[in-house]
Amino acid sequence: MVELIGHAATALLFAVPAWFLWGRRPAVTFTALTQVTALLPDVDMVLKDYFSHPLLQHHGITHTIPFMLLVGAVFGAIAARVLTPFLNATRLIHSDSITPSTTFVFTTGAFWAGGVSHVLADLLSAEPDTAIAPLWPLYRGDVIVNVIAYDSTPVNLSLIITAVVLHVGLYRAERYPYETRWGIN
Repeated sequence: MVELIGHAATALLFAVPAWFLWGRRPAVTFTALTQVTALLPDVDMVLKDYFSHPLLQHHGITHTIPFMLLVGAVFGAIAARVLTPFLNATRLIHSDSITPSTTFVFTTGAFWAGGVSHVLADLLSAEPDTAIAPLWPLYRGDVIVNVIAYDSTPVNLSLIITAVVLHVGLYRAERYPYETRWGIN
């Protein structure tokens, strides 16, 4: 398991594409949402105390990419249905109109970026006794990469400094996002 700072740094790196899809405020919001969702795979730390099923143990089903993709899509669909009318009614986002597809892409993308970054970070530091099966149920075998020590302070600090400098640079850059159908003006 990676230290919290490592998960935060990896999620920040996975959130970088938001700066190219949306402007500053949406990109900052996307990045913040990615930070929250980066911690969701570790919900299994709580579940293991209440359930004895092997899939609900640490590094079980919540640490799989298919699980993250499915739950992220469900989360995005609910957000599109519930948040879109709220966002348009309150004008929290400076836009003429936010479509449900924009809300879906935004929230699903943040969930995927955070969740998948968590799985990847754990995969890169998985030792043989803490291996994970990130592609379960498509591939049931454990995958062990273990290229970095999860508790390596120099690695974690380097990652977080790089990620923060990158985001600050993108925030300060005077640029406009690419025109896409999911734009937020």
